[in-house]
Amino acid sequence: MKMGQRMRFLAIVIMSFVITAALSGAAQTADHHVSGASTVKPEAVGFSSERLERLHALIQGEVDQKQLAGAITILARHGKIVDSRTYGQRDLASNTPMTKDVIFRDYSMTKPVTGVAMMILYEEGKWLPTDPISKYIPEFAHLKVFNGVDKYGKMILVDPDHAPTMRELMSHSAGFSYDAGHTVVEAMYKDQKVMQSANLQEMINKLATIPLNYQPGKGWMYSASMDIEGYIVEKLSGQTLPDFMRDHIFVPLRMKDAGFFVPQEKRARFATNYHDDAQDQLVVTAAGSPPTDYTTQPTMPSGGGGLVSTAEDYYRFAQMLANGGELDGVRILAPSTVKLMTSNHLPANLLTGEFGIGQHIMRPGFGYGFNCAVIFDPPEANLPDGKGTFFWDGAAGTWFWVDPTNDIVFVGMIQRMTSHDNHNLLYRSHATVYQALVDPSK
Repeated sequence: MKMGQRMRFLAIVIMSFVITAALSGAAQTADHHVSGASTVKPEAVGFSSERLERLHALIQGEVDQKQLAGAITILARHGKIVDSRTYGQRDLASNTPMTKDVIFRDYSMTKPVTGVAMMILYEEGKWLPTDPISKYIPEFAHLKVFNGVDKYGKMILVDPDHAPTMRELMSHSAGFSYDAGHTVVEAMYKDQKVMQSANLQEMINKLATIPLNYQPGKGWMYSASMDIEGYIVEKLSGQTLPDFMRDHIFVPLRMKDAGFFVPQEKRARFATNYHDDAQDQLVVTAAGSPPTDYTTQPTMPSGGGGLVSTAEDYYRFAQMLANGGELDGVRILAPSTVKLMTSNHLPANLLTGEFGIGQHIMRPGFGYGFNCAVIFDPPEANLPDGKGTFFWDGAAGTWFWVDPTNDIVFVGMIQRMTSHDNHNLLYRSHATVYQALVDPSK
């Protein structure tokens, strides 16, 4: 082969390598830069780079198998970013790649944020966990409790053994529910369109006419409790829920894209939302599917599921909690308040495996705090996390956890509505992260 031919051949080989690398990078992109956070090599804080590839393979496998359109994951230890990656696409039809500034629907990951809003007001002395809810919502002063149906199919209603408390409200044990179940009471939520109310006051007025599902403190049911909290935040603060969160959480923590809607100038960064069809294929979820199309500030801001944010926004929120209420010199809560919020508040008689949502089963070692699940005895709960780990997820599959024992924060963002695999992916990600933590002493 002549010199000129060899050079051309070498150029072709090099170009082929570059194209292959570029295509490979489009599927999974490592970018450890997170605004305002320092980065370290995994080994510097006890992780194995080689073993973290199992986490990457887990997420990339979901994308390759077309179970996910895309994803973003952020892993941090000791407040430093260990691993941050984007996978797949923000939008399948246009083949738009996932980027770290994509805005996601947080859905129920809104709940811990509302919890922090409530704890800010707690620190101002405006409420106590032992207070009856009716102290702040007089409309709830005469709530009844469902006690079955008579032979004519009419509901039997009784008085509550005690007035439901703020502690029970914030731990899903007061007796409220959503409209997603099959009980007689949940049918009333659906009939009255409680979660589709025009505003929070209308929601409260409807709830005041619906009985509790069970005696306060005697059960656990995933519920509209955090939407009720949103109403309480407005009453106690004198601000709307979006304004209170903006002023007291988002702006101080520099969560620059967090809010209850996506302004026009940011719509190009909004993740397309998908769900599984009957053939287990991803199809676009219609605009306006619950609870809003996110084009304008909602008239009924949902403290239980209304927020949007980037992965970085939510990481900053979670890292604040991991730091005991402070981030970058800005303190949102005291360490003792974070501890109160993220400790189990369910009695042992509710931790029997009888109650839960999806794969989140209230059981020995696994309970619920104020607006988040808590792993207070990991071996008993059959989980690898450190003691005191708290977490939650959202209907579109987003998830996060904070492990105060190992000083770990993880945020995962996807855009797949209420799939059978969503909780499963959450727990599999715990397994792949902790198997990579080979030297927890660092």
